[in-house]
Amino acid sequence: MPQTLIQPEFKVKIDYDKCHKCGRCVQQCGWNVYSFNERPIPDDAKCRACHRCVTYCPARCITIEKNDLAFRDNDGWGPALRKSVWRQAETGGVMLTGMGNDKPYVNIFDHLVLDACQVTNPSIDPLREPMELRTYLGRKPDAVAVEPDGKGGFRLAEELAADGWLDKNIQVDTPVIFSPMSYGSVSLNVHRSLAMAAERLGTLMNTGEGGLHADLYPYADHVIVQVASGRFGVDPEYLSRGAAVEIKVGQGAKPGIGGHLPGEKINREVSETRMIPQGTDAISPAPHHDIYSIEDLRQLIYSIKEATDYKPVGVKIAAVHNVAAIASGIVRAGADYVYLDGFRGGTGAAPQIIRDHIGLPIEIAVAVVDQRLRDEGIRHQASIVAAGSIRSSADLAKIIALGADVAAIGSAALMALGCHLCQGCHTGSCSWGLTTQKPELTRRVDPEWGAERLVNLVSAWSHELQEILGALGVNAVESLRGSRERLRAIGLDEQTCKILGVKPAGM
Repeated sequence: MPQTLIQPEFKVKIDYDKCHKCGRCVQQCGWNVYSFNERPIPDDAKCRACHRCVTYCPARCITIEKNDLAFRDNDGWGPALRKSVWRQAETGGVMLTGMGNDKPYVNIFDHLVLDACQVTNPSIDPLREPMELRTYLGRKPDAVAVEPDGKGGFRLAEELAADGWLDKNIQVDTPVIFSPMSYGSVSLNVHRSLAMAAERLGTLMNTGEGGLHADLYPYADHVIVQVASGRFGVDPEYLSRGAAVEIKVGQGAKPGIGGHLPGEKINREVSETRMIPQGTDAISPAPHHDIYSIEDLRQLIYSIKEATDYKPVGVKIAAVHNVAAIASGIVRAGADYVYLDGFRGGTGAAPQIIRDHIGLPIEIAVAVVDQRLRDEGIRHQASIVAAGSIRSSADLAKIIALGADVAAIGSAALMALGCHLCQGCHTGSCSWGLTTQKPELTRRVDPEWGAERLVNLVSAWSHELQEILGALGVNAVESLRGSRERLRAIGLDEQTCKILGVKPAGM
């Protein structure tokens, strides 16, 4: 019998007439696709189509092609499903994967368009007029007193106290932060790149559940430290170093389950940062063992606040079907922001069946949570952070209009650093040095180079967001937040439009 029924997903083609026989492809591939016997010889079955060899081949002689085998047509049993059955019949294991959901669900962002102003409310020139992208994460006051300023406008009747609500908010100069990606899941050089970029942009990066490496201490004012169910790396010093603390309850790519970082990725530095033995698996249980109710969550929130001199505390949850009620409970429990993670959100490792079939799109989650908090009169008590495949400044503008204060990007940030979405993060063999701890691979990410690319990406999105705001006739991102009247739907059914609170195009 054959060793496997599964044929390679990709074919590696080398034009040997152009090949220099230099072995660069052998050196660059983290998947060990190539052997060398007078010339490079590829093993197609190992290829993940990460294109590292293609990028660094000096002769430009390598091509990666999809291995499109001819399967008999069957709408119910596509090739991917057949291969899954064969693989599980061979291994008896759970199918693992990385990155976000790649199933062809309707992408709501692509069915929403933004309004524009031209005549009655003229557009604004974003290049010559001030366009405010700055916003604040945290609880806002119930009310402020204002008085006429004598110039036709208004001013605060009294100055806000230095130790008041504003002091407990986090200023971000653009409504984009970097999503939580743990040290161990990603390399230290990725964390360095994110932290350096966050400082330069005046925004935030998030440690994820892997603790905070000592190299990132100088960037503490731009770091959110996370408390997950495994409590890796969590102690009073860790909590005090962040600008804010985030309690991770759930993740969009794997709602309702915990995490698993294989022992092969727990090297000495990861073990010291996570405070666990080197080489042991890092298992995050599904629940926090001290949170079984909203009352328990409230107790943890205020324990962290008291331990950190009342720094902002957020709670991260996956977008699931009762997300609005959960978010309401979180806000009433005292959280300063709610982090909503949609089902297209990335991950370092997750069971494929969970990633692809559980959860809600972030667009739905943000709309229903924003509306629920408004209906209950508590929207000002917490900010909303939205994540789960924010792909462009257009998605950014649309999710803000649906109700988010800030968007978090993870997959886009990794792509800025070279990620090709090969979905092999869980293997620890990333050829680009991103989701691996192998020294020969991690050194491929130069933090200074990475920070520059991340700054360029977010700066470009910020400029484009200013262009969008100008077209809408507003000069501050706060004027767009929750303004669903500025959105119209194309090709969405009536029920979806109702849930989103968005009118069909033409109305």
